[in-house]
Amino acid sequence: MIVLLRADASIAETREVEAALTRAGASCRRVRGPGRLALEVVGPYAPFDDATRARIVALGAVESLLQADDPSPRVTAAHGPVNVDTPSGVVAVGADEWTLMLGPCAVENEADLVAAAAAAQQAGARFLRGGAFKPRTSPYAFQGLGDEGLPLLRRVADAFGLGVVSEATSEAGVAAVAEHCELIQIGARTMSSTALLKAAARAGRPVLLKRGFGATVDEWLAAAEYLLDGGAPGVILCERGIRSFEPGTRATLDVGGLALAKLRTGLPVIADPSHAAGTRALVAPLALAALAAGADGLLVECHAEPGRARSDGPQALTPADVADLGRTLGRLAPALGRRAPKPLLCSNQTCQPTTTSSPRSSASPR
Repeated sequence: MIVLLRADASIAETREVEAALTRAGASCRRVRGPGRLALEVVGPYAPFDDATRARIVALGAVESLLQADDPSPRVTAAHGPVNVDTPSGVVAVGADEWTLMLGPCAVENEADLVAAAAAAQQAGARFLRGGAFKPRTSPYAFQGLGDEGLPLLRRVADAFGLGVVSEATSEAGVAAVAEHCELIQIGARTMSSTALLKAAARAGRPVLLKRGFGATVDEWLAAAEYLLDGGAPGVILCERGIRSFEPGTRATLDVGGLALAKLRTGLPVIADPSHAAGTRALVAPLALAALAAGADGLLVECHAEPGRARSDGPQALTPADVADLGRTLGRLAPALGRRAPKPLLCSNQTCQPTTTSSPRSSASPR
């Protein structure tokens, strides 16, 4: 943004405009042209709302505000929540109630998936997460069950009334993921694949878009713009940690970037503390930090026995850890003006949110 000053603006008037920009949370620098002075607003700063812009324009020294074209107009104009149809009803991601998506990093077998789904359901999750296709750094690492994993995810999720979120790793694989899953995940490794983004947008499902570990917030939102421009019925952003110099964690959870994304768009933003932590003990603290910064939910890895998980075992929560996290969210939610999800009551026919919770429930009473 450029604040163009009147040709006859005095130094005192210029300083008054600079002070107003500082109060608005922005820095600026003077740009001097032939017979004219302007102030360039430099980042980082939160987008100015209409009232702030009006106050600046009203200052006597200001001739006009020059705003660059918005590179992501659909993302800027978008607002949540994103409604997702699941077996237990419509889940409004980005509403007052936090949305939990829990499950193993990779789908390995039915017994472990059932155990993870049971823990997820009792903690208040509305989605079962799990990778049928796993892009791994090493070609010798477990790559997932592939096409066999998707119907297994669907069958187990249906038994617990949960929706399914799973990653599509190729254009050719989008249709199969869309067939079995309510949410198509685009992973951090493929966030910048424009062909994959376009294919996911055409699939007719909402998309969970993870931030690339080397992507800026602007690049993340540009990827979301591809999805919205391509016709995706909804986009949920997911902060999962960025690469930094710190070796003590797998990645650095960018809580500031999460909060900035919330200022830049009305799209829901959730956090994946598991991939940022890389170790089980850090998952819950990072989850709470993300929620305190405004996250609309969590994507968390859990496994029946993390010690024998074939993918990301050290960062996966145990069923007991998941229950503890659910209880903690129940205590935290009122302080943040949000609602923690209640566990679903399931029968063979249907699953519905509970209306009451006992002291032994995995989600504390509100």
